[in-house]
Amino acid sequence: MAKRKCVSKIGGQAVLEGVMMRGVTAYATAVRNPSGNIVVESQRLADHTAWWKKVPVLRGFLNFFSMMGIGVKIIMRSAEVYGENFEEEQPSRFEKWLSKTLHVDVMTIAMIVGVVLGVGLAVALFMLLPNVIAGAVTGGIAQGVAGDRNAFNSLFANEGVGMLISNLIEGFVRILLFVAYIAATALMRDIRRLYQYHGAEHKTIACFEHGLDLTVENARKMSKHHDRCGTNFMVIVMLVSILLFSVVEGILGVCGWSAEMVTDSRVLVRLIYLGIRLALLPFVAGIAYELLKFLAKFDNWLVKAIKAPGMAMQLLTTREPDDSMLEVAIKAFSTVQQLDADPTMPTTTFEVKKSYERCRHEVEGILDKTADKAVLADWIFVELTGVKRSELSTIATVSESMYKKAVDYAKRVAAGEPLQYVLGTADFYGYTLKVDKRVLIPRPETEQVTEQALAYIAKDMDVLDMCTGSGAIAIAVAAKTQARVVAADVSADAIAVAEQNAREVGVQVQFVQSDLFASIEGKFDVIISNPPYIRTDEMSALPACVKQEPALALDGGEDGLDYYRRIVKDAPLKEDGVLVLEIGDKQGDDVRALLQTRFAQVEILKDYNGMDRIAIAKKEIACLKN
Repeated sequence: MAKRKCVSKIGGQAVLEGVMMRGVTAYATAVRNPSGNIVVESQRLADHTAWWKKVPVLRGFLNFFSMMGIGVKIIMRSAEVYGENFEEEQPSRFEKWLSKTLHVDVMTIAMIVGVVLGVGLAVALFMLLPNVIAGAVTGGIAQGVAGDRNAFNSLFANEGVGMLISNLIEGFVRILLFVAYIAATALMRDIRRLYQYHGAEHKTIACFEHGLDLTVENARKMSKHHDRCGTNFMVIVMLVSILLFSVVEGILGVCGWSAEMVTDSRVLVRLIYLGIRLALLPFVAGIAYELLKFLAKFDNWLVKAIKAPGMAMQLLTTREPDDSMLEVAIKAFSTVQQLDADPTMPTTTFEVKKSYERCRHEVEGILDKTADKAVLADWIFVELTGVKRSELSTIATVSESMYKKAVDYAKRVAAGEPLQYVLGTADFYGYTLKVDKRVLIPRPETEQVTEQALAYIAKDMDVLDMCTGSGAIAIAVAAKTQARVVAADVSADAIAVAEQNAREVGVQVQFVQSDLFASIEGKFDVIISNPPYIRTDEMSALPACVKQEPALALDGGEDGLDYYRRIVKDAPLKEDGVLVLEIGDKQGDDVRALLQTRFAQVEILKDYNGMDRIAIAKKEIACLKN
């Protein structure tokens, strides 16, 4: 046998408006998007060094299932690119219900259902229906009763011959149905284009195997047929199945077993034999793979004769591509070549457009059991899109990466993680600050505390922000005034976050790690503090999201007043200095009583919700006595 000089290790598959090429270590899919640009998505193959790759037959059916899985995934991905302009319609009530109930994109559900139905149709059309037709023919020959296999076999001296004839009829019917199916699909415009891309895939691989440069001009001259095509593989599978099914069922017959021994129901008998054949399909695929791999090494009249049925079938499954399609196939092929040659080469991902409305409904569905789900969804999309909250209604689409992040953020929030930690930032007094689990999340109420404090702060004053956390109060004061600001916290982690925030805002603040005033030097015109004020016995009852914040910044002791006692006792104020504190909504009277032991003027102010929130103390009693 004359051996072929060059056999490419790269194989391919046509997808919607594109081509997927699979190499030894990776695969790449090139698709022409609705804008006319070629976009590429690539991925490394995790199983390219698997031990089973060297085991004959086993590698065949495992490769078959691997390729089928990748193929389905790639077709879905190419459909997203190809159909990205068609996702902007409003989701139906049913789609909203699915997103809310299952917490997945309804388009993903539709694709999964489509794959399941497709597999079911393939089994029914190419396995069950040929079996039924063959049963009717053989049974009719024997006694005019459909499906009586024993009656048919009794016509022959050798039961194995009868079994072979039955399987030949079934195989012939299966091939006819396959041809009819392919011919029918070719009537659809999108499928015809798919077959053109199939031709482009073959021409590109042939161009490489002929040792030519991968150009559109060279590829155009190649044949659109290829003897290692998946169509050839399917024809070989059908031919091998005829022989293997006959041999196995013949062996079972010789051993004295038949499905009729299990049940008298013709329907169940047929289903049992169908189950046996489905179980044999992996072996059929494995043997067919080895045959295809072996025949690909040779190029002579005998091999060509064996391959002829598959090559003839390609008259239906391939069409002549245009130059733009060849460009796409060459891009996919060359990308895989580069990935195989360079293990460090990064992979790429399609940037698919997603309908904002669909994404929005999915995110709100995930957040369904959280309070203010619409508000949370707003801030998630504000963060990701960079638009103002009031402008969200003007968004038509978001990128796929934004969509994935939105879903991930929503799931984390639904699991109890504070939105600010998820986003990594919090807005405070007009400034965007970094926040994470090292610091307390600044609240709107603390903005009111800051606003009240600013009324007492002038240029060149000395200001202390005690229990600074993220540095929110200190940064706002430093940015709004020209005061000298010191910020302190017992937590080194909190100081690190606060220092980073000050740098990014661009303000000068002196940060000190200190257990309240232990390491503070000097006296101050204004001291501001939002100390821990939650009672210890109330910590366990806090909402799940609040519990993820530092307990050190929340727990105020048995009665919630531990820090206020220490602040009132030790606060280093200058003469006529002012103390401004944030307090719990039920602590107004208790904090007033504590402050009145040192200050002559104490005022308790309410927040926008009408709750006690701010304590302001002035005029130390000791000073008055002097």
